Amino acid sequence: MPRAVDGTRRKDRRKKILDQAKGYYGRRSTNHRIAKDAVAKAGQYAYRGRKEKKRDFRKLWIARISAAVQAEGLNYSQFMHGLKLANIQLNRKALSNMAIEDRNAFILLVNEAKKALA
Repeated sequence: MPRAVDGTRRKDRRKKILDQAKGYYGRRSTNHRIAKDAVAKAGQYAYRGRKEKKRDFRKLWIARISAAVQAEGLNYSQFMHGLKLANIQLNRKALSNMAIEDRNAFILLVNEAKKALA
């Protein structure tokens, strides 16, 4: 009767790690011991990156709004304060898209903010 060894569990566990390490440089993609560390580190970077992505996009939206508003003679903080006084509630993502795609509507918002500030 043949001796039963680890079955496929060991191979499956290693294959899962190596599949996750596909595309990595050098032995990181072929050697289980090294790939294991690389995959663990990649998971840490991915987790951190999901948090950073939210910050990065907010920064991008604010930079776009700021650039569009400066062309109209206001700065970002004055514009946002004017919108608050005018009781206009739009998030930064929507304002950023509006500044890029619908310039005329954005200029109307800037004018409303200027009126509310005056």
